[in-house]
Amino acid sequence: MSVEQILPGFVHLAVVLVLLLVGKWTYDGLHRGFALRTELIEKRNLAAAVAVAGYYLGLAIVLGGVVSGPASFSLLDDVIGLAIFGLLGIVLLNLSALINDKAVFSRFAIEREIVEDRNVGVGILEGASYVAVGLITAGAMSGEGGLASGLAFWIAGLVALIVAGRLYDRITPYDLHDEIEKGNTAVAAAFAGVLAGFGNVIRLAGEGDFVSWNQSLTEFGYYTVAGLLLLPLVRLFADKVLLPGARLGDELVREEPHLGAGVIAGATYLGASMLIGLTL
Repeated sequence: MSVEQILPGFVHLAVVLVLLLVGKWTYDGLHRGFALRTELIEKRNLAAAVAVAGYYLGLAIVLGGVVSGPASFSLLDDVIGLAIFGLLGIVLLNLSALINDKAVFSRFAIEREIVEDRNVGVGILEGASYVAVGLITAGAMSGEGGLASGLAFWIAGLVALIVAGRLYDRITPYDLHDEIEKGNTAVAAAFAGVLAGFGNVIRLAGEGDFVSWNQSLTEFGYYTVAGLLLLPLVRLFADKVLLPGARLGDELVREEPHLGAGVIAGATYLGASMLIGLTL
């Protein structure tokens, strides 16, 4: 590999590291109600740690989507484009997480649950929300296409994620919000898999080059409907195949919730979303 090939990679990496710092400062600025260092180091707040880990993972996914975009004719153009779309991605990541929190987790005072109550279940969901919207944002910003098409698919993806979250709440035999507010990490783990898995489906729907509104919207609708149909089917699969002789809903909400069952359910949703991309 020649120096001419290595140099652009290091320059891109340097820009991404600066964007990661900007993403950190943005998170700190939007969460002035607590000091992250205090929560993580002094109080050892696991709920905060999980939520923040999800944010950084979502941020890395967004920046990865930006970096994987089409190359420009010069290194300078690449750096300018990476900086502009990276900053836009940071804004969209935080904005979409805020919207998703209000639409899907409207009954939670999320910051209070994480900081004061140290509710690990809420921390898991907040982290998964960042991963999900990070996947959606990365998909919308990848490939050839204008800013208008990227924003359109970002909005459509966010709406689809909200619909999926509410649909999952309806098909579960228990009150999702009540269980998570009680600190049920098993229910939270299963729901986290749903959010991340559906976010991945929407990423698949939105990524790639923009050809035409008709073709792109048709493909987006195809993946979205497949993802929504997947929710009850995967739940049935987990009940009948992965946990034979036991009901998933009962395992998640019994007197001592079965965290392992929640992890299996969440991983099943996430794995199924990957298979959609390989088979459909």
